[in-house]
Amino acid sequence: MKHAPDLLRIATAGSVDDGKSTLVGRLLYDTKSVLADQIDAVTKASVDRGLDGPDLSLLVDGLRAEREQGITIDVAYRYFATPARSFVLADTPGHVQYTRNTVSGASTAQLVILLVDARNGVVAQTRRHAAVMALLGVPQLVLAVNKIDLVDDPASKYAAIVEEFSALTRSLGWSDDEVTTIPVSALHGDNVASRSANTPYYDGPSLIEHLESVPNVTEHNHGPLGLRFPVQYVIRPRTAEFPDYRGYAGQIAAGAVSVGDEVTILPSGTRSRIKQIDTADGPLATAHAGRSVTLLLDDDVDISRGDVIAAATDAPEPIQQFSATVCWLADKPLRPGARLLLKHGTKTTQAIIGGLDALFDEQNLALVDAPESLELNHIGRISVQTAEPIAADDYATSRESGSFLLIDPQGGNTLAAGLVGDALAPLHLSVAQPA
Repeated sequence: MKHAPDLLRIATAGSVDDGKSTLVGRLLYDTKSVLADQIDAVTKASVDRGLDGPDLSLLVDGLRAEREQGITIDVAYRYFATPARSFVLADTPGHVQYTRNTVSGASTAQLVILLVDARNGVVAQTRRHAAVMALLGVPQLVLAVNKIDLVDDPASKYAAIVEEFSALTRSLGWSDDEVTTIPVSALHGDNVASRSANTPYYDGPSLIEHLESVPNVTEHNHGPLGLRFPVQYVIRPRTAEFPDYRGYAGQIAAGAVSVGDEVTILPSGTRSRIKQIDTADGPLATAHAGRSVTLLLDDDVDISRGDVIAAATDAPEPIQQFSATVCWLADKPLRPGARLLLKHGTKTTQAIIGGLDALFDEQNLALVDAPESLELNHIGRISVQTAEPIAADDYATSRESGSFLLIDPQGGNTLAAGLVGDALAPLHLSVAQPA
């Protein structure tokens, strides 16, 4: 994998029994990303169950409950590679009650493979997952019409599913260029690693061919974002070798930085220039998003953990009161007036939930105004006020600097995953009556 030209983060989603685990197992098997002893163990387990061949879903359903029930419960990350590209895949659950796991797994994906069973077509969970992916701003979507070998008239059935799904994705804000549909049989490998002669009505690429060639979208359509560097740690050795060294360590969340760049320190607004970029492997002239570095500035300025070093040309305005879209992850419901902790980047501050503005009804693709609470797995729009300003972008501009967590101040548990701004607005949702 270390020799592959680039990395693509992908996730799978879909309804129960649509074949996600089998498809992921097939991807690992066909790219030779599993060891021989793993294949032998899966083959033996499959024979013990009375199957003719290896059940590839056993390669990925690792929890005992998953194997016993034949479902995916937890998010599992898989790694595989081809000569053209390497991949990190988040295998997410299909059950409605695990929506929070799906949100977590797909939150960093650059492409999501959404499966449907060709026998059932687009179902309620397909619509729900498509809406969640649109909410998260996933740049590319693949509809894998699985089990296409089990329908009587595959060409007509495939065409009907594509037409219905295309209408759905257009209503959710995707363009036709951002959505690809592929008929597959994960069990037999049709159109997974190579194109199959069993689908003469389809003349597009196989799934792996598409994954290898799809653009690696790392920025939103608003154009490249300037530097966003949350300061994690201030390095002051104060040794004989480095008596005056003052470096700011962290990981570049967005954009790039070069020696000589003018930057703004947020939330103070102080300006300076990059004097040096240090890494464990030596100094760099330029560093890009995802790289962990230590930045040195021309000036001795007051910077501490939680501050953000941003490009001077497009630094965000620090905010304390804003609207946000959250997925509630806790059993205890969220109500107006809740006092929580908000973690944005490396900064943690106190926050008050001012109000619950709307609840996202994923089933009917509608909004319910002013809900009394947000329950487990609910997605809704809320208003937030923080004790200290945070240097956040709108999530539509940057998934990295526009996301945050809400945390229980007593136990430290994560309560919600949040998106700065109204991420529901682009979904063209109708307004429903309160439940």
